Amino acid sequence: MAVNLPPQYHDAEAEYKKAKTPEEKLVALKKMWVILPKHKASEKVQVILKTKISEVSDEVEQVKAGPKKQPAGSYRIPKQGAGQIVFLGPPNAGKSRLLTRLTKATPEVAPYPFTTREPVPGMMDWEDIRLQLIDLPPITADFFEPYMSDYTRSADAAVLMLDLGDDDGPFTVETVVERLKTAKRLLVDQPPENEDDPTLFHVKTLLVCNKIDAEGAADRLDIVREMFGTALPMHVISAERGDGLEELKALLFRRLGLIRVYGKQQGKPADMTSPFTVPIGSTVTDFAERVHADFAEGLKAAKVWGSAAFDGQTVKRDHVLQERDVVELHM
Repeated sequence: MAVNLPPQYHDAEAEYKKAKTPEEKLVALKKMWVILPKHKASEKVQVILKTKISEVSDEVEQVKAGPKKQPAGSYRIPKQGAGQIVFLGPPNAGKSRLLTRLTKATPEVAPYPFTTREPVPGMMDWEDIRLQLIDLPPITADFFEPYMSDYTRSADAAVLMLDLGDDDGPFTVETVVERLKTAKRLLVDQPPENEDDPTLFHVKTLLVCNKIDAEGAADRLDIVREMFGTALPMHVISAERGDGLEELKALLFRRLGLIRVYGKQQGKPADMTSPFTVPIGSTVTDFAERVHADFAEGLKAAKVWGSAAFDGQTVKRDHVLQERDVVELHM
């Protein structure tokens, strides 16, 4: 399906390219957003445009706030694995300790606030895939590193850490949620299908309640359930003792909204060691495009093992795939 951009969109795009200031760029980008047809074929354009609007909006705010303080070193971390998940939370919630339990990363772990001063990445192995986890500095009402807006914009999901060992734990996490709102980052269970404000970013989030082994943790957990209700999916762990960590790995993969699909060449067994990951609801055509950008155009049909009515059934291009399907593409 073609996007079919109207002439007015191209006019606004030309204005954007000619713009010299962030304010002028933002005006043109918002005009492009309003004009852009909103349908499945334009989803990729919507994502790109929304990211540009968010980046330029941040730039406008930085100009208003005065010269930007440059951090020491580069904090750009290229995406790796099936998806990128950022760890958010107040000081001493146990984010760094959790990273050491799920990955081979070695961030500094200490019983005092603000131990983490810069992003720390690690790769988590789960079954036959790998996820990239990034521990970010803590967030308080008075402390929020500006570059964290970039990470929450580009991440595929987030973990919000809550300390059940502290009476103030539920309330410090509430502060984190509110502080992120001021940066136009909304922590949600599932993003809405349509969003009128292109500067808002909805981040799929799992609320991880840590230190269930602490004295009084059960009572604090009741308070958490009253405060957050069903707003966010919740999982209880002890990063130190190891409670709930294996279940957490599976939950993190599910937060990404992906399924695993295995490729098979004709006349050969399927490669069950290195799956492709595609969004839930993806079709055979989407999978072909994931394997190679040119495959979707030449795809005629496919054989599917798993979700098909019978193993090795020939299906059409629009067949919707399921978790752990095996697909043989016919070009």
